[in-house]
Order: sequence, then structure tokens, then C-alpha cells
Amino acid sequence: MKFTNGYWLVKDGVTPNFACQAYEAEETADGLTVYATVKPTATRGDILNSGLLTVRYSSPAKNVIRVRVSHFEGVKDDGPSFELNDATEPGYRAKVSIGETEASFAAGDLSVAVSRGKEWRVEFRANGKTLTRNESKSTGYMLDANEGPFMKDELTLGVGAYAYGLGERFGAFVKNGQSVDIWNADGGTASEQAYKNIPFYMTNRGYGVFVNDPGKVSFEVASEKVSRVQFSVPGESIEYFVIYGPTPKEILERYTALTGRPALPPEWSYGLWLTTSFTTSYDEKTVMSFIDGMAQRKIPLSVFHFDCFWMRGFNWCDFEWDKETFPDPKGMIARIKAKGVKICVWINPYIAQRSPLFAEGKANGYLLRKPDGGVWQTDLWQAGMGIVDFTNPNAAAWYAGKLEALLDMGVDCFKTDFGERIPTEVAYHDGSDPAKAHNFYTYLYNKTVFELLERKRGKGEACLFARSATVGGQKFPLHWGGDCESTFESLAETLRGGLSLGLCGFGFWSHDIGGFEGTPRADLFKRWIAFGLLCSHSRFHGSNSYRVPWNVDEESVEVTRTFVELKKRITPYLLRCAKEAHEKGVPVLRAMFLEFPDDLACETLDRQYMLGPDILVAPVMTPEGMVTYYLPSGEWTHLIDGRKISGGRWVAEVYDFMSLPVWARQGANI
Repeated sequence: MKFTNGYWLVKDGVTPNFACQAYEAEETADGLTVYATVKPTATRGDILNSGLLTVRYSSPAKNVIRVRVSHFEGVKDDGPSFELNDATEPGYRAKVSIGETEASFAAGDLSVAVSRGKEWRVEFRANGKTLTRNESKSTGYMLDANEGPFMKDELTLGVGAYAYGLGERFGAFVKNGQSVDIWNADGGTASEQAYKNIPFYMTNRGYGVFVNDPGKVSFEVASEKVSRVQFSVPGESIEYFVIYGPTPKEILERYTALTGRPALPPEWSYGLWLTTSFTTSYDEKTVMSFIDGMAQRKIPLSVFHFDCFWMRGFNWCDFEWDKETFPDPKGMIARIKAKGVKICVWINPYIAQRSPLFAEGKANGYLLRKPDGGVWQTDLWQAGMGIVDFTNPNAAAWYAGKLEALLDMGVDCFKTDFGERIPTEVAYHDGSDPAKAHNFYTYLYNKTVFELLERKRGKGEACLFARSATVGGQKFPLHWGGDCESTFESLAETLRGGLSLGLCGFGFWSHDIGGFEGTPRADLFKRWIAFGLLCSHSRFHGSNSYRVPWNVDEESVEVTRTFVELKKRITPYLLRCAKEAHEKGVPVLRAMFLEFPDDLACETLDRQYMLGPDILVAPVMTPEGMVTYYLPSGEWTHLIDGRKISGGRWVAEVYDFMSLPVWARQGANI
């Protein structure tokens, strides 16, 4: 959100109250507190009729500094709040120093110094260098005549500094110049909206910033002011963490120590997933023809997914199989599993009015309510649908109980779709602030389902296929990229989304091979197969056409078989990468910058990636098969044709459909 009109002026209707100078500093039990005036205080009389901002610096862990800026502190906080871990190390203690010219707070190698001069200036330093700063007009309490109060802060972005992350964003990989609102939306993959919004960004200057607010956090990343990142929230206070690395991996390790690390998905989940697709017509005969067709063509299949229409239309969700289409679901599941294939079914947290569960949920208070007490309803998606209120423990248990019956039937996992279209004109069971609960809803939804799977299947066997997420959602893998189009451009935007999400601690990620919207051309489909099977998880899925490869052309069958076999070969390596994601928060699919932070050429690359620490992949994104990519220094071996090549240079090559640039570092154990 922008508060200014160019550099000199504020927007009409906005009254700024900027931190002007550090009036007083004091050591407290948990750190350093600074009281900042919003106007100069040359005389005693200047303290009258003036606001005061309270800035608290504390530390939950070494190399992490928490900053909390508040105006009025009597505001009632209805929650929700992110579930953060106590990351304090044994024996660790931060240090406070208050001198005549500055007050400082040191948390390991990271420190913050507040000037006690006539201007507001705060520096975050590490190992003798300034990482970023608050400067004049950075920290402020902004009164908007139309929208109420906001609290905002700004951190400088130095020369050559880039910002990354902020969730699964499909636009430019480097976020400089972008305005980003952290607000989950069902907006596809081709706009500024995102399913997975994370108020965390990382820089190539050794630090990251996490804004600890589940509501709508607005970021101006070198946009409102080109040398600063501004973040603002509605209300009277803002809290954020500055996290020092210095390497990108160490930043992620510290961020995920605070917000949570991914569970380990089961080994079977790394194989190929195949679905019915969305609006296609299917029954058991159709499903079996797909599963048997894959086996006949010697394409190993791990999971078969039933999308929405396993239930009757206008009944989503009642969690009952459509009896006309699937008269013997339990027997069908047994027949599929006898072929060594796991079962996934589609669900969401919305209950159509026609579903028998609607009346049950209404009677027991399990659905979100309007302020007048009635059930909140909409016709968008399913007629008259309500939304499960997961802040009600009884509602969460009720919902999980419906899914438990499916697990008892033999279902192995769930595709937890949706969770973004959550209204704000509602009342929650626990009294949560609806604006802050909008993004947080997906956390409670996916947590409910994941914990059920852990209880029923055991830890290490639980697996979701989730679309929406917020901070902490990485604990409930895995996630997929949503509804992309069947174009080369969408292939590229899908990869950008995965790279950005990985830089927010999400270890496992997938997408719809071939694109969801539309039917892919044969050339696109085959290129996407190679990309999709060189990710942590791989799924064929579409909207209105079957995604079995022989429906495209026979060469697609051969391409699928080739890359499924390649993935099987490297699965032991992927499992080691998964362990690193689980233990340290480093994703399996990695931006080049994450693995090569000292190589300047890698800072902006977004059409290639590292699969774990040792495999470089550059998907082919052109009809003619031309691909240009950067190979970092060192010796590399091609995983398909065995060629060896020296890096430290750009490479341009043409590939047929049976290959792509997929290189292993010298000495890699793959």
C-alpha cells in the first residue's frame, strides 16, 4: 500500500506520524525498548499533544532480531496468530548497550543500533557491515481518512540488492519494483494474485525479513521508494523479524526454525501421479483403462487421483461416492490397490446446501456464520454452500471424521483444494478477527487433514496435495501450483512460482504437467513432462481433457516412460534432499541463487533450477527445442547422454523431446 504521492508529498487523506527521533532508550527483561517521538522535542513543552511510538527489540534466537513497533497498545487482539516455535538455543543471551550516541542490541552476529541523535536512524549490522537501515520517514503510524490507521516500516535495499520470495508468485522472480499484497486468492497463475502468500522475503545481501501478521500485509518492494522495501498492516502495531544468514540456506534454516519445517512425505509420493482430470467423464472402467494402459506401456504409476466428480454435482462436499458412477467404491479401491497404486481423492472445505452435511453443520454451529447468526452462504462454486469453521474444535473433528471413513475404505491421501475464497464478513467460533483469519484459514484446514492422516497412517505416511497456504503451511506437504494454462509462457510462470515458494521454506512442490486450462499441444506436453518429472513430485492433471500420454501422441508415451525411469534412478538422491528439507528447511527444488550465492550470474535466473544440491535442470520452453542456460563453474556430467562439460559459462543447445539440460555436479552421489 502506498502512502505517498511521489517523493515529496503524502497522499490526500493520509496523516503521517513518522518516528522522528529516539527520545529515550531502556533495557528491558527481553531486550531493548526505544521510545520514538513523532515530532522534534527541543523543549519540555514539545511532548504535549504528541504521539509516541514504542519500538521493542528482542531476539528469539541467535542471528534473529524481533522488532515490534506500536502506537496504541490497548487494542484488543482477537487473533489468530501464526504458531511460532521457541528457537532459543541453550545458553544463548542477547546483549544490550546504551551509550550517549546510540543504543544497541546484539543477537549473535546480528545487531541493531539506534541513533540517539536528532534524526531517526536504525542500522542492522552483521560482522562489521550494515545490512539494511530504517531512515527518516521509514517507521510510521499512518492515519488514512478513509481506511483507518496503519502501521508501516521500511528497510533500505542497497545497490545491487534483490528481494525474493513472498510466497508462490508467478510474476518476475526478483521482486524489486513490485507491489505485493499478502492476501490469498483463487486467481490462477497468470496474475498478481496468489494461492500461497507468505509475508517473508529474502535478499541477496545476507538477510531476510518476516512480517509476523496473518492478515493483509502490503509490501512495496523498491516500488513506492526505489531504494526501500516498505511493509504495512492495518491497525496500531507491526511486528517483524530480521533474520541474518549470511548464506541464503542459513536464512531459510533460521526462518523455518521459527515457523516450522516440512514433514517427510512417504517414499511412494515421489512416483508419478495420474488423475481423472476435472470435468472429464469417467467411471471405474475409464479409471482402470488409464491404470492398465500405463502398465501395458511399462510406465510405473504410484498414485491415482479422483478429482471433484467422484462426488455428485451440487453435493460438494458430502464425501459420498456418486453411486451411479461408482456403485462399488470400496471394491474399486481394493482392485486399484491390488495393482500397487495408491489412491488420492479431491476435497475442499466448502459444504453445498444440497449436501446432507449442510444441515448437520448448520445445526451444530460448524459453519462460518454471518454477524447476525445465520450461516454465511454463496453460490460461487457450489450452490448455497457454507464454509467449515475450523476454529471450532468440534467442527474440525466432525470434518476429520467424514474423511476418516474414506481412509477406512482404503483412500491413502487427499488433495486439499481451495481454502482461499474465505469471506471477511463472518463471525468465527473462537472470535477470530475475520480479516486476519482470511489467510490463516488454510493453515487450520490443512493442519486438520494432515494430522488426521498422521493419526491414521502414521508419521512418514501422511501426504496432502494442497493448493493454498500461509506461514507454517510448509509443515503439511505437499503443495501444487494451481490452475496454470497450457502454454509455454505458463510453464515459465509456473516455475517462477515454485522457485519463489521454495525461498519461503516450502520443501516439496508440484504442478499440473501440461497445464490445467486447455489441452496442450504435443510439443508443449512433452517438454512439460520432462520438467514435471524433474521436480520433487509429479502429477498429470487437466481441466477438460484426459492427461494420459497416449491421448496426445505415441511419442508422449515414450517421453513419459523415459523420464519416469530417470526419476526412479534418482529417487534415493531425492530422498536425501527431502531429509535436508525436513531437517533444515532447504527446498528440494532450488533457485540457482540458493545454491550458488556467490555467483552473480545466478542472482536473477528463473528459467532453470537446482534439484537438490547437485542436479541442474533447464526446462525447454520453446517449440523448436532451443534452450539457453547458465552452467556455474566446475565440471558437469549430463544425466541422460553422459557428456562432460566445464561450467562457468552460458550454453545454447537444441534438444529433442527425449532430453533436456540435466547436469550433475562432479563428484555428486546420484
